[in-house]
Formats: sequence, C-alpha cells, structure tokens
Amino acid sequence: MEKLKQAVYEANMLLPKYQLVTFTWGNVSQIDRETGYFAIKPSGVDYEKLTPDDMVIMDLEGNKIEGRFNPSSDTPTHIEIYKAFKNVGGIVHTHSSWATSWAQAGRSIPCYGTTHADYMYGEIPCARCLTKEEIDHDYEKNTGILIAELFQKYDYEAVPAVLCKNHGPFTWGKDGQEAVHHAVVLEEVAKMAARCEMINPSVQTAPQELQDKHYYRKHGKDAYYGQKQP
Repeated sequence: MEKLKQAVYEANMLLPKYQLVTFTWGNVSQIDRETGYFAIKPSGVDYEKLTPDDMVIMDLEGNKIEGRFNPSSDTPTHIEIYKAFKNVGGIVHTHSSWATSWAQAGRSIPCYGTTHADYMYGEIPCARCLTKEEIDHDYEKNTGILIAELFQKYDYEAVPAVLCKNHGPFTWGKDGQEAVHHAVVLEEVAKMAARCEMINPSVQTAPQELQDKHYYRKHGKDAYYGQKQP
C-alpha cells in the first residue's frame, strides 16, 4: 500500500504542474487490481500540503481501509468506473478550463486533426445531464454509472476520456500517470478544437482515413510510432 500511496501522490502532484487544477479542484486515483484496493487524494486538502501518507486507501465497496482524511468526494464516481472498466488502473478528474468549457456547453469534442487522433479514436463524448433524482440521490455514484452507460457505445480504451455535462472531464489509463497524461492531452485537444471553431465556424472533422492512420500508427498490433522496447 505504501508504493500505491506514493504513486498516487506523485500522479496528483502532476495536476498543478501541468496547470490542470485550481485550488483543490481535482483528484487522481490508482487501483491495485489484486487486492481491489485503490488510493485516492483526500477531499479538499491543498496540493502544496499533501504528502504520500495523506493518500486514502479505499475498497470497491466504498469502505475506507486506511487514512486519516476523508477521501475525495468523487470517490463513488471512481468506484463505478473501476467496476465497469476492468482494464483501467488509474482515473483523473479535473476542472481544467478548456475541457470543462466543452462540458458546460454540453458538447462532445469532434476530431478536427491529428493531435486528437493520435490519442483518442473519434469524438470525445459528452454525457447527458443527470436527472433531478440522480442528482438528489447518490450524485457521485450516479455520475460514474452514467459514464459506464455512455461507454456501451464507445471503446473506453480507444477513448480514455469523457465530459460530464455541466461538470467537467474524467480521464483514465493503465495507471495514475497515464490517466494524467490523457488529462493533459484532453485539455490541449479541447483548446485546439475551440480555437479551430473560432477561426473557422464551418470547420469539418478530419477525414476518417487520416484519423485512422494517426490512431493506428500508435495503437494496435501494427503500430510503428516510437521506439521498439528491448
């Protein structure tokens, strides 16, 4: 658990480094699939005051296993994502300004170019708004359930990001570090797409063959981008 807490602490500290959070508006978790335990940032604690020992250990039933602080208020959302997406090992939630702007507008982010296509296959979807009942009863849990339901129409490994309408983005990956990487990419893609529409309001999505080329040259059995591992 100490290694898990250290890894989650380091991943959380990347959020202010990459300017993805303001004050305490964000969190990272990472799960140990063997034990079913995950570590997550404590709720409302300033980043500059955090230490590895402050990370909270939880199980997938929402029980606190270890920690002196309350876990992030988004913990139930993380739990539902971990339950639904079996290959996910880390999750990030932020209120990064460009991605959140798309979420508040209730719009998915179209794939306008190769930067987007290198990381995410097709649009980055925006989930519907929660109903009043869903908000009033188990709001955070229902947010995770909504994400899982939305991704019945998407491949969560090919699109490791979602926008929650009127709320903000979640990203995920094989661990907390990769989830943060995807959060950085999402913010840049959101910024580029918004500027693209400002410059050319009638812009069309990138040709599908170009999207396919850029995604599959980095992902899948025939990928050739980067260096081969020894």
